[in-house]
Amino acid sequence: MIKKFLTLFLAAAFQISAQTPAPSTAELALVGRAKSIHDRVLKIDTHNDIDPDHFTAECNYTMRLTTQVNLPKIAEGDMDASFFIVYVGQGPLTDAGYDNAYRQAIAKFDAIHRLTEKIAPDRIRLALTPADVVDLHNKGLRIAVIGVENGYAVGNDIKRVRQFYERGARYMSLAHNGNNQLADSNTGEVDGYLHDNGLSPLGREVIAEMNRLGMMVDLSHPSKGANLEAIRLSKAPVIASHSSMRALNNHRRNMDDEQLLALKKNGGVVQVVALGTYLKADPPERTSAVAKLREEFRGSSAAVKCPVEDPRNPLPPPSGNTIVDTLPRDRRLEYDKRLAEIDARWPASRATVKDFVDHIDYAVKLIGVDHVGIASDFDGGGGVLGWNSAAEAFNVTLELVRRGYSEQQIAKLWAGNLLRVWREVEKVAQSLQKK
Repeated sequence: MIKKFLTLFLAAAFQISAQTPAPSTAELALVGRAKSIHDRVLKIDTHNDIDPDHFTAECNYTMRLTTQVNLPKIAEGDMDASFFIVYVGQGPLTDAGYDNAYRQAIAKFDAIHRLTEKIAPDRIRLALTPADVVDLHNKGLRIAVIGVENGYAVGNDIKRVRQFYERGARYMSLAHNGNNQLADSNTGEVDGYLHDNGLSPLGREVIAEMNRLGMMVDLSHPSKGANLEAIRLSKAPVIASHSSMRALNNHRRNMDDEQLLALKKNGGVVQVVALGTYLKADPPERTSAVAKLREEFRGSSAAVKCPVEDPRNPLPPPSGNTIVDTLPRDRRLEYDKRLAEIDARWPASRATVKDFVDHIDYAVKLIGVDHVGIASDFDGGGGVLGWNSAAEAFNVTLELVRRGYSEQQIAKLWAGNLLRVWREVEKVAQSLQKK
Protein backbone atom coordinates (compact mmCIF):
# COMPACT_ATOMS: atom_id res chain seq x y z
CA MET A 1 0.00 0.00 0.00
CA ILE A 2 2.82 2.41 0.95
CA LYS A 3 4.74 1.56 -2.21
CA LYS A 4 1.62 2.20 -4.33
CA PHE A 5 1.09 5.59 -2.61
CA LEU A 6 4.68 6.66 -3.15
CA THR A 7 4.57 5.60 -6.80
CA LEU A 8 1.46 7.72 -7.35
CA PHE A 9 2.98 10.63 -5.39
CA LEU A 10 6.20 10.52 -7.38
CA ALA A 11 4.28 10.34 -10.64
CA ALA A 12 2.29 13.43 -9.71
CA ALA A 13 5.35 15.32 -8.51
CA PHE A 14 7.33 14.73 -11.68
CA GLN A 15 4.50 14.22 -14.19
CA ILE A 16 5.70 10.75 -15.08
CA SER A 17 4.20 9.60 -18.37
CA ALA A 18 3.08 6.10 -19.30
CA GLN A 19 6.40 5.60 -21.11
CA THR A 20 8.53 6.55 -18.10
CA PRO A 21 10.10 3.58 -16.32
CA ALA A 22 8.65 2.83 -12.91
CA PRO A 23 10.68 4.44 -10.10
CA SER A 24 13.19 2.17 -8.41
CA THR A 25 12.84 0.94 -4.86
CA ALA A 26 15.67 3.29 -3.84
CA GLU A 27 13.93 6.27 -5.45
CA LEU A 28 10.66 5.41 -3.73
CA ALA A 29 12.46 5.20 -0.41
CA LEU A 30 14.16 8.57 -0.99
CA VAL A 31 10.86 10.23 -1.87
CA GLY A 32 9.20 8.68 1.16
CA ARG A 33 11.95 9.93 3.45
CA ALA A 34 11.74 13.42 1.92
CA LYS A 35 7.95 13.43 2.39
CA SER A 36 8.34 12.52 6.07
CA ILE A 37 10.90 15.28 6.59
CA HIS A 38 8.74 17.81 4.75
CA ASP A 39 5.81 16.90 7.00
CA ARG A 40 7.83 17.31 10.19
CA VAL A 41 9.94 20.45 9.70
CA LEU A 42 8.62 23.99 10.12
CA LYS A 43 8.72 25.78 6.76
CA ILE A 44 8.93 29.56 6.28
CA ASP A 45 9.07 31.45 2.98
CA THR A 46 10.50 34.88 3.73
CA HIS A 47 9.27 36.82 0.70
CA ASN A 48 5.80 36.76 -0.91
CA ASP A 49 4.43 39.90 -2.55
CA ILE A 50 0.74 40.80 -2.24
CA ASP A 51 -1.97 42.84 -3.93
CA PRO A 52 -4.49 44.43 -1.52
CA ASP A 53 -7.23 43.74 -4.09
CA HIS A 54 -6.84 40.06 -3.20
CA PHE A 55 -7.50 40.70 0.50
CA THR A 56 -11.14 41.75 0.37
CA ALA A 57 -14.35 40.05 1.48
CA GLU A 58 -15.20 39.33 -2.17
CA CYS A 59 -11.75 38.21 -3.34
CA ASN A 60 -9.18 36.78 -0.99
CA TYR A 61 -6.63 34.10 -0.22
CA THR A 62 -9.23 31.57 0.92
CA MET A 63 -9.85 31.13 -2.85
CA ARG A 64 -7.56 29.32 -5.26
CA LEU A 65 -6.51 32.43 -7.16
CA THR A 66 -4.06 32.49 -10.05
CA THR A 67 -1.54 33.93 -7.58
CA GLN A 68 1.42 31.75 -6.67
CA VAL A 69 0.51 32.07 -3.00
CA ASN A 70 -2.92 31.63 -1.41
CA LEU A 71 -4.28 29.41 1.33
CA PRO A 72 -5.27 26.44 -0.88
CA LYS A 73 -1.78 26.38 -2.45
CA ILE A 74 -0.08 26.92 0.92
CA ALA A 75 -1.99 23.92 2.27
CA GLU A 76 -1.24 21.80 -0.80
CA GLY A 77 2.48 22.45 -0.42
CA ASP A 78 2.26 22.09 3.38
CA MET A 79 3.92 25.46 3.88
CA ASP A 80 3.62 26.84 7.39
CA ALA A 81 4.55 30.52 7.36
CA SER A 82 4.79 33.27 4.79
CA PHE A 83 6.28 36.73 5.08
CA PHE A 84 3.72 38.88 3.25
CA ILE A 85 5.46 41.95 1.87
CA VAL A 86 4.55 45.60 2.23
CA TYR A 87 6.29 46.74 -0.95
CA VAL A 88 6.25 50.16 -2.57
CA GLY A 89 8.07 51.06 -5.75
CA GLN A 90 10.65 53.79 -5.76
CA GLY A 91 9.31 57.26 -6.57
CA PRO A 92 10.45 60.88 -6.34
CA LEU A 93 12.30 62.06 -3.24
CA THR A 94 9.68 64.66 -2.39
CA ASP A 95 7.11 65.09 0.37
CA ALA A 96 4.37 64.14 -2.08
CA GLY A 97 6.29 61.04 -3.14
CA TYR A 98 6.86 59.96 0.47
CA ASP A 99 3.21 60.48 1.38
CA ASN A 100 2.01 58.48 -1.60
CA ALA A 101 4.37 55.62 -0.70
CA TYR A 102 3.21 55.74 2.91
CA ARG A 103 -0.45 55.41 1.82
CA GLN A 104 0.43 52.41 -0.35
CA ALA A 105 2.28 50.79 2.54
CA ILE A 106 -0.60 51.30 4.99
CA ALA A 107 -3.03 49.76 2.48
CA LYS A 108 -0.91 46.59 2.41
CA PHE A 109 -0.56 46.46 6.20
CA ASP A 110 -4.35 46.80 6.45
CA ALA A 111 -4.87 44.04 3.88
CA ILE A 112 -2.77 41.53 5.84
CA HIS A 113 -4.57 42.37 9.08
CA ARG A 114 -7.91 41.99 7.31
CA LEU A 115 -7.00 38.47 6.16
CA THR A 116 -5.71 37.31 9.54
CA GLU A 117 -8.30 39.04 11.74
CA LYS A 118 -11.54 39.13 9.73
CA ILE A 119 -11.45 36.99 6.59
CA ALA A 120 -9.75 33.78 7.73
CA PRO A 121 -8.60 33.92 11.37
CA ASP A 122 -9.58 30.25 11.71
CA ARG A 123 -6.96 29.37 9.08
CA ILE A 124 -4.16 31.93 9.27
CA ARG A 125 -2.95 34.33 11.97
CA LEU A 126 -0.36 37.09 12.21
CA ALA A 127 2.84 36.31 14.13
CA LEU A 128 4.70 39.14 15.87
CA THR A 129 7.43 37.06 17.52
CA PRO A 130 9.27 33.79 16.84
CA ALA A 131 7.36 32.34 19.80
CA ASP A 132 4.11 33.24 18.01
CA VAL A 133 5.27 31.31 14.94
CA VAL A 134 5.90 28.16 16.96
CA ASP A 135 2.70 28.53 18.99
CA LEU A 136 0.48 29.06 15.94
CA HIS A 137 2.15 26.16 14.16
CA ASN A 138 1.47 23.89 17.13
CA LYS A 139 -2.19 24.94 16.93
CA GLY A 140 -2.38 23.81 13.31
CA LEU A 141 -2.74 27.31 11.85
CA ARG A 142 -0.94 28.86 8.89
CA ILE A 143 1.14 31.88 9.78
CA ALA A 144 1.54 35.33 8.27
CA VAL A 145 4.49 37.58 9.09
CA ILE A 146 5.07 41.05 7.64
CA GLY A 147 8.17 42.39 5.93
CA VAL A 148 8.66 45.85 4.42
CA GLU A 149 10.41 46.12 1.07
CA ASN A 150 11.78 49.62 0.48
CA GLY A 151 12.28 52.09 3.31
CA TYR A 152 11.20 54.83 0.89
CA ALA A 153 7.80 54.85 2.62
CA VAL A 154 9.48 56.05 5.83
CA GLY A 155 10.02 59.40 4.11
CA ASN A 156 11.96 61.80 6.32
CA ASP A 157 9.97 60.84 9.43
CA ILE A 158 11.83 58.28 11.51
CA LYS A 159 8.73 57.85 13.68
CA ARG A 160 7.25 55.85 10.82
CA VAL A 161 9.71 53.04 11.56
CA ARG A 162 7.98 52.54 14.90
CA GLN A 163 4.57 52.85 13.23
CA PHE A 164 5.49 50.07 10.83
CA TYR A 165 6.78 47.93 13.70
CA GLU A 166 3.56 48.44 15.65
CA ARG A 167 1.59 47.38 12.58
CA GLY A 168 3.54 44.13 12.53
CA ALA A 169 6.63 44.74 10.35
CA ARG A 170 9.47 42.47 11.45
CA TYR A 171 12.00 43.23 8.73
CA MET A 172 12.65 46.12 6.36
CA SER A 173 15.02 46.79 3.47
CA LEU A 174 16.16 50.40 3.28
CA ALA A 175 16.01 50.58 -0.53
CA HIS A 176 14.57 48.78 -3.54
CA ASN A 177 15.43 49.44 -7.20
CA GLY A 178 16.50 53.06 -7.16
CA ASN A 179 18.49 55.15 -4.68
CA ASN A 180 16.37 56.82 -2.03
CA GLN A 181 16.63 59.10 1.01
CA LEU A 182 17.95 56.26 3.20
CA ALA A 183 20.32 54.18 1.10
CA ASP A 184 21.83 53.53 -2.28
CA SER A 185 20.37 50.73 -4.39
CA ASN A 186 21.83 47.85 -6.36
CA THR A 187 20.76 49.83 -9.44
CA GLY A 188 23.49 52.32 -8.57
CA GLU A 189 25.97 50.03 -10.30
CA VAL A 190 24.45 51.23 -13.57
CA ASP A 191 22.79 54.53 -12.71
CA GLY A 192 25.26 55.94 -10.17
CA TYR A 193 24.92 56.48 -6.43
CA LEU A 194 23.37 59.17 -4.28
CA HIS A 195 25.24 58.43 -1.03
CA ASP A 196 28.67 57.26 -2.25
CA ASN A 197 27.50 53.64 -2.40
CA GLY A 198 26.29 53.66 1.19
CA LEU A 199 23.72 54.97 3.64
CA SER A 200 22.51 58.50 4.26
CA PRO A 201 22.67 59.99 7.78
CA LEU A 202 18.93 59.29 8.09
CA GLY A 203 19.52 55.72 6.91
CA ARG A 204 22.03 55.22 9.72
CA GLU A 205 19.44 56.49 12.21
CA VAL A 206 16.89 54.07 10.78
CA ILE A 207 19.29 51.14 11.32
CA ALA A 208 19.70 52.16 14.97
CA GLU A 209 15.93 52.51 15.41
CA MET A 210 15.31 49.09 13.86
CA ASN A 211 17.83 47.59 16.29
CA ARG A 212 16.11 49.31 19.18
CA LEU A 213 12.65 48.14 18.19
CA GLY A 214 13.59 44.57 17.24
CA MET A 215 13.07 44.81 13.47
CA MET A 216 15.43 42.76 11.28
CA VAL A 217 17.59 44.74 8.84
CA ASP A 218 17.13 43.34 5.30
CA LEU A 219 20.01 43.53 2.81
CA SER A 220 18.08 42.49 -0.30
CA HIS A 221 18.05 45.33 -2.90
CA PRO A 222 20.37 47.99 -1.39
CA SER A 223 23.82 48.40 -2.91
CA LYS A 224 26.85 46.42 -1.79
CA GLY A 225 28.35 49.46 -0.07
CA ALA A 226 25.08 50.21 1.73
CA ASN A 227 24.85 46.59 2.86
CA LEU A 228 28.40 46.45 4.20
CA GLU A 229 27.79 49.71 6.07
CA ALA A 230 24.51 48.36 7.47
CA ILE A 231 26.26 45.21 8.69
CA ARG A 232 28.98 47.28 10.39
CA LEU A 233 26.41 49.52 12.09
CA SER A 234 23.86 46.94 13.12
CA LYS A 235 24.09 45.76 16.71
CA ALA A 236 21.94 42.74 15.78
CA PRO A 237 22.25 40.03 13.12
CA VAL A 238 20.92 40.98 9.68
CA ILE A 239 19.12 39.08 6.94
CA ALA A 240 18.98 39.11 3.17
CA SER A 241 15.32 38.20 2.71
CA HIS A 242 15.57 37.13 -0.95
CA SER A 243 18.99 37.11 -2.63
CA SER A 244 21.13 34.57 -4.48
CA MET A 245 24.83 34.03 -5.17
CA ARG A 246 26.76 36.41 -7.39
CA ALA A 247 29.56 33.89 -7.82
CA LEU A 248 27.12 31.64 -9.73
CA ASN A 249 25.30 34.39 -11.64
CA ASN A 250 26.76 37.87 -11.94
CA HIS A 251 23.53 39.77 -11.32
CA ARG A 252 23.78 43.00 -9.34
CA ARG A 253 20.91 41.87 -7.06
CA ASN A 254 22.90 38.87 -5.90
CA MET A 255 25.33 38.88 -2.97
CA ASP A 256 29.04 38.46 -3.59
CA ASP A 257 31.38 36.54 -1.31
CA GLU A 258 32.50 39.65 0.58
CA GLN A 259 28.94 40.45 1.61
CA LEU A 260 28.21 36.81 2.47
CA LEU A 261 31.28 36.52 4.68
CA ALA A 262 30.43 39.80 6.42
CA LEU A 263 26.89 38.52 6.98
CA LYS A 264 28.28 35.32 8.50
CA LYS A 265 30.54 37.27 10.86
CA ASN A 266 27.52 39.34 11.88
CA GLY A 267 25.58 36.15 12.66
CA GLY A 268 22.97 36.75 9.98
CA VAL A 269 21.24 34.62 7.36
CA VAL A 270 20.85 34.85 3.58
CA GLN A 271 17.51 33.56 2.29
CA VAL A 272 18.40 32.16 -1.13
CA VAL A 273 15.69 33.15 -3.61
CA ALA A 274 14.08 31.04 -6.33
CA LEU A 275 13.93 33.82 -8.92
CA GLY A 276 15.03 32.57 -12.31
CA THR A 277 17.00 35.56 -13.58
CA TYR A 278 18.98 35.68 -10.31
CA LEU A 279 19.84 31.99 -10.65
CA LYS A 280 20.71 31.80 -14.36
CA ALA A 281 21.43 34.48 -16.92
CA ASP A 282 19.16 34.73 -19.97
CA PRO A 283 20.52 36.02 -23.28
CA PRO A 284 20.33 39.84 -23.05
CA GLU A 285 18.28 39.94 -26.27
CA ARG A 286 15.62 37.76 -24.66
CA THR A 287 15.58 39.87 -21.49
CA SER A 288 14.98 43.00 -23.56
CA ALA A 289 12.29 41.35 -25.71
CA VAL A 290 10.38 40.04 -22.66
CA ALA A 291 10.53 43.47 -20.98
CA LYS A 292 9.06 45.07 -24.13
CA LEU A 293 6.35 42.42 -24.32
CA ARG A 294 5.30 42.99 -20.72
CA GLU A 295 5.25 46.74 -21.23
CA GLU A 296 3.04 46.26 -24.28
CA PHE A 297 0.54 44.22 -22.26
CA ARG A 298 0.66 46.50 -19.21
CA GLY A 299 -2.77 48.10 -18.96
CA SER A 300 -3.73 46.89 -22.44
CA SER A 301 -6.81 45.19 -21.01
CA ALA A 302 -8.60 45.56 -17.71
CA ALA A 303 -7.09 43.19 -15.18
CA VAL A 304 -9.33 40.44 -13.85
CA LYS A 305 -10.38 41.74 -10.43
CA CYS A 306 -10.59 38.30 -8.84
CA PRO A 307 -8.52 35.88 -10.93
CA VAL A 308 -9.77 32.51 -9.64
CA GLU A 309 -8.33 29.40 -11.30
CA ASP A 310 -10.81 27.37 -13.35
CA PRO A 311 -9.81 23.67 -13.32
CA ARG A 312 -12.12 23.01 -16.27
CA ASN A 313 -10.37 25.60 -18.43
CA PRO A 314 -6.88 26.06 -16.95
CA LEU A 315 -4.47 28.78 -17.89
CA PRO A 316 -0.71 28.21 -18.06
CA PRO A 317 1.08 28.14 -14.68
CA PRO A 318 1.51 31.48 -12.86
CA SER A 319 4.29 33.60 -14.28
CA GLY A 320 5.03 35.35 -10.98
CA ASN A 321 4.36 38.67 -12.68
CA THR A 322 1.10 40.30 -11.60
CA ILE A 323 0.79 42.19 -14.90
CA VAL A 324 0.60 38.84 -16.67
CA ASP A 325 -1.24 36.73 -14.11
CA THR A 326 -4.25 39.07 -13.87
CA LEU A 327 -4.76 39.47 -17.62
CA PRO A 328 -8.12 38.31 -19.03
CA ARG A 329 -7.93 34.78 -20.42
CA ASP A 330 -7.74 35.77 -24.11
CA ARG A 331 -4.98 38.29 -23.45
CA ARG A 332 -3.04 35.83 -21.27
CA LEU A 333 -3.14 33.22 -24.04
CA GLU A 334 -1.99 35.84 -26.55
CA TYR A 335 0.83 36.85 -24.20
CA ASP A 336 1.97 33.24 -23.87
CA LYS A 337 1.89 32.78 -27.64
CA ARG A 338 4.10 35.83 -28.10
CA LEU A 339 6.42 34.66 -25.33
CA ALA A 340 6.79 31.29 -27.06
CA GLU A 341 7.88 33.14 -30.21
CA ILE A 342 10.56 34.93 -28.17
CA ASP A 343 11.68 31.61 -26.67
CA ALA A 344 11.95 30.09 -30.14
CA ARG A 345 14.24 32.92 -31.20
CA TRP A 346 16.30 33.15 -28.01
CA PRO A 347 15.82 29.93 -26.04
CA ALA A 348 15.44 30.62 -22.32
CA SER A 349 17.62 28.75 -19.90
CA ARG A 350 14.67 28.42 -17.50
CA ALA A 351 15.94 27.87 -13.98
CA THR A 352 14.88 24.74 -12.12
CA VAL A 353 14.77 23.55 -8.52
CA LYS A 354 18.22 22.04 -9.13
CA ASP A 355 19.61 25.43 -10.13
CA PHE A 356 18.03 26.92 -7.02
CA VAL A 357 19.61 24.33 -4.73
CA ASP A 358 22.96 24.90 -6.49
CA HIS A 359 22.86 28.41 -4.99
CA ILE A 360 21.95 26.97 -1.57
CA ASP A 361 24.87 24.54 -1.87
CA TYR A 362 27.27 27.36 -2.70
CA ALA A 363 26.18 29.47 0.26
CA VAL A 364 26.34 26.50 2.65
CA LYS A 365 29.88 25.67 1.56
CA LEU A 366 31.03 29.29 1.84
CA ILE A 367 29.40 30.45 5.09
CA GLY A 368 27.91 27.32 6.66
CA VAL A 369 24.45 25.82 6.90
CA ASP A 370 23.62 27.96 9.97
CA HIS A 371 23.55 31.11 7.83
CA VAL A 372 21.39 30.03 4.87
CA GLY A 373 17.60 29.98 4.36
CA ILE A 374 14.92 29.76 1.68
CA ALA A 375 12.74 32.33 -0.11
CA SER A 376 10.65 32.35 -3.29
CA ASP A 377 9.70 35.96 -4.13
CA PHE A 378 6.39 34.52 -5.33
CA ASP A 379 3.99 37.01 -6.90
CA GLY A 380 6.93 39.36 -7.26
CA GLY A 381 8.77 37.63 -10.12
CA GLY A 382 9.92 34.46 -8.35
CA GLY A 383 9.35 30.86 -9.34
CA VAL A 384 11.38 28.14 -11.07
CA LEU A 385 10.49 24.89 -12.81
CA GLY A 386 9.50 22.59 -10.00
CA TRP A 387 8.76 25.34 -7.46
CA ASN A 388 6.48 27.78 -9.22
CA SER A 389 3.91 28.17 -6.44
CA ALA A 390 3.51 27.38 -2.77
CA ALA A 391 1.82 24.14 -3.84
CA GLU A 392 5.15 22.74 -5.09
CA ALA A 393 7.24 23.37 -1.97
CA PHE A 394 7.90 19.66 -1.44
CA ASN A 395 10.15 19.59 -4.50
CA VAL A 396 12.66 21.81 -2.68
CA THR A 397 12.82 19.42 0.27
CA LEU A 398 13.12 16.48 -2.12
CA GLU A 399 16.11 18.02 -3.90
CA LEU A 400 17.79 18.81 -0.57
CA VAL A 401 17.33 15.20 0.55
CA ARG A 402 18.62 13.99 -2.81
CA ARG A 403 21.82 15.97 -2.21
CA GLY A 404 22.40 14.50 1.22
CA TYR A 405 21.12 17.20 3.57
CA SER A 406 20.00 15.79 6.92
CA GLU A 407 16.64 16.50 8.51
CA GLN A 408 18.34 18.79 11.03
CA GLN A 409 20.00 20.78 8.24
CA ILE A 410 16.77 21.00 6.23
CA ALA A 411 14.95 22.26 9.34
CA LYS A 412 17.56 25.01 9.67
CA LEU A 413 17.27 26.00 6.00
CA TRP A 414 13.46 26.09 5.94
CA ALA A 415 12.97 28.03 9.18
CA GLY A 416 15.44 27.39 11.98
CA ASN A 417 18.11 29.86 10.95
CA LEU A 418 15.66 32.69 10.31
CA LEU A 419 13.96 32.11 13.67
CA ARG A 420 17.35 32.06 15.41
CA VAL A 421 18.26 35.45 13.90
CA TRP A 422 14.84 36.87 14.78
CA ARG A 423 15.23 35.75 18.41
CA GLU A 424 18.67 37.35 18.63
CA VAL A 425 17.30 40.59 17.15
CA GLU A 426 14.65 40.58 19.90
CA LYS A 427 17.31 40.07 22.57
CA VAL A 428 19.37 43.00 21.27
CA ALA A 429 16.25 45.19 21.27
CA GLN A 430 15.45 44.26 24.86
CA SER A 431 19.00 45.15 25.91
CA LEU A 432 18.95 48.48 24.05
CA GLN A 433 15.56 49.42 25.48
CA LYS A 434 16.84 48.82 29.02
CA LYS A 435 19.68 51.25 28.36
